Amino acid sequence: MSATENPQLNRLLAIMARLRDPERGCEWDLAQDFASIAPYTLEEAYEVADAIAREDMADLRDELGDLLLQVVFHARMAQEAGLFAFEDVARSIADKMEARHPHIFGDEDGTMGETRWETLKAAERESKGSTSSMDGIALALPALLRAQKLQKRAARDGFDWPDTEGPEAKIIEEIEELKSAPAEMMEEEAGDLLFAAVNFVRAHGIDAESALRAANAKFERRYRAMEGKAAGGFAELSLDQQEALWQAVKRDE
Repeated sequence: MSATENPQLNRLLAIMARLRDPERGCEWDLAQDFASIAPYTLEEAYEVADAIAREDMADLRDELGDLLLQVVFHARMAQEAGLFAFEDVARSIADKMEARHPHIFGDEDGTMGETRWETLKAAERESKGSTSSMDGIALALPALLRAQKLQKRAARDGFDWPDTEGPEAKIIEEIEELKSAPAEMMEEEAGDLLFAAVNFVRAHGIDAESALRAANAKFERRYRAMEGKAAGGFAELSLDQQEALWQAVKRDE
C-alpha cells in the first residue's frame, strides 16, 4: 500500500504540512530545525523501548505514533529544503531491506544469520565510501551501546580475545589503574573500566545494554519496595536499617 492509498498516513502528512505552513502554521513547529528536533526523536525512541519493557501495548501504539511523527517532521523539513520527501525515506528503507534479504527477495539461498547481515551492511558502508570498520557507528548512541558496537566491529576484524579470561583480566587491571590514578586521570580510567566491563559482558554473549536496563529496573523495584516497608520514612533510617530492609525485599522476591 502506497502513501497515497493510506488515508491516515496522508492525514498525518497533511497535518505536518499545515503546522509548517509559513503563513498559517504553528509558531513552535516553524521555529524548529533538524538539530532542535533530534533530541525529541531520541526521547521518543526511548519511550517506545520503555513501553515494550512494560509490555504496555496500548502505550506502545501511542509511542510508535509519536516516533512516526518525528520521522514525518524531519522528512517535511527536508522536503521544504528541496532535499527529499517522506516517500523518499520510505523508498530508501524499502530498497535497503530488500537488498539486505537477498534470500527472501532475490535469488540467493540460505538464511540470514548475524554474520551474513553484518557482511551486507559492511558492503553498504563501503559503497558509501567507508574507509574504517568504525565508520557508521552513530555518535549519539548511548555510551554503553556504542561501546558494544565498537567492540563488535573490532571483533569482526579479529581484534578480540579468544575467551573470557582476557576481558576478565582487563577489568582487574583497570580497577587497579582507577584506584591509583591521580585526580586528573580518574575520569579517563573510569571510562576504561566501564569499556572493559562491556567487553567482558559481550564475551559471555550478553547484550550489555539490555542487561543494564534490567538491572536498573530491578534496583528501582527493590528501592520502591524498601520505601514501602519503611513506615517512618526510608531516608531517616540508619544505613544498617536500610541494608536490613534491602535484604528483606530481596528475600520477598
